[in-house]
Amino acid sequence: MSVQANIHPDAKIGKGTVIEAFATVQGDVKIGENCWIGPGACIMDGARIGNNVKIFPGAIISIVSQDLKYNGEYTTTHIGDNTTIREYATVHKGTTDRNKTVIGSNCLLMAYVHIAHDCILGDHVIIANSSQIAGHCNIEDWVIIEGVVAVQQFVTIGEQAFIAGGSLVRKNVPPYVKAAREPLSYCGVNAIGLRRRGFTDTQIANIEDVYRVIYIMNSNISEAIKIADLEIPNSNEKDTILKFIRNSSKGIMRGIS
Repeated sequence: MSVQANIHPDAKIGKGTVIEAFATVQGDVKIGENCWIGPGACIMDGARIGNNVKIFPGAIISIVSQDLKYNGEYTTTHIGDNTTIREYATVHKGTTDRNKTVIGSNCLLMAYVHIAHDCILGDHVIIANSSQIAGHCNIEDWVIIEGVVAVQQFVTIGEQAFIAGGSLVRKNVPPYVKAAREPLSYCGVNAIGLRRRGFTDTQIANIEDVYRVIYIMNSNISEAIKIADLEIPNSNEKDTILKFIRNSSKGIMRGIS
C-alpha cells in the first residue's frame, strides 16, 4: 500500500490488495483480497468490496446519496467479486428504501457511469461510458447498456437485455430484448448476445415466438399475455418473460411503431 494513501486504521483490507497514492479509504470499509484501488479513488464509509475488484482513478464508492430524504441513516454499498469500476464512476450508498446499493460480481462500469442510491445490479452487467442510472433501479444479470444512456428511477431492466447508446429508459425493459429509438421501443430479441452466452437456437426461437405475440401481433398487453400463456409452448424463457411483464407495475416499453 502506498504511504501517500489516506487509509483509516479501522478499515479492513484483504491480503494482496494494493491501494495507490492519494486514494482515500474511510474507517467503515471492508475490501477483499487482491483488489486494486487506483490513485485518487475514494472508498467511503459503508463500502463492502469483494475480491479481485479493480477501482480506477477518481472513482467514488459509497458516498452519501443525493436523495433529499436521506437523513444520515446507516446504509451500505456492496461491490461483488471480479468487478471493474473505471475512472470517475460514482456509486452512491443506499437509503431507507433498501438500505444498500449493490453491484454484482463480474460487472464492468465504464468511465463516468453513475449508479444512484438503492440500485441493485446483478452479475455480468456492463454499463458503458457516461450512462446514468437513477435511484431504486434493478438491472438484472447479463444486461449490457451502451454509452450515454439515462435510466429513470424505479425502472427494471430484465436479464440479458441490450440497451442501445443514447437511449432514455422510462419504462421497464423485458428480458432478452434489444431496445432503442425514442421513445424506447422493442427492436427484436438479443439473439447475438444470447448465442454468445450459450442459448440454443430452439431457446432463442421460443423467445422470439413470445415477443411476436407480445409486441407484434397484439397491441393490448393483457390480452397478449393470455394468448402467449395458452398458445406458446412452455419453457423457462417464456415463464421468465411473462412473470416479468406481470410484475411490471410501472409498465413495459412500447413495441415496434
